[in-house]
Amino acid sequence: MASMAYFAIIATIGGNFGFAAIQGDYGVFRQAQTAGEIAALTAERDRLAGELDELKNLTRRLSDHYLDMDLLDEQVRSVLGYVRADEIVIR
Repeated sequence: MASMAYFAIIATIGGNFGFAAIQGDYGVFRQAQTAGEIAALTAERDRLAGELDELKNLTRRLSDHYLDMDLLDEQVRSVLGYVRADEIVIR
């Protein structure tokens, strides 16, 4: 009878450790979920870094030290709606 009690206790403890190894905070499923989140966040980080580089380039091109006349002309036309006298605007 005592051997059955020991076996039941060991089986319960083993089952608990097995469950924790698969579905616990540091289990296999959680590691797979974390790997997926890392991949998604890495892709988002790379996308945002690209947007940041583009915005830095546009900001530099509109700065006092480097003025890109084509970009300035584009911004004036789109934001302020300026048109030259010899142009025809089609909407």
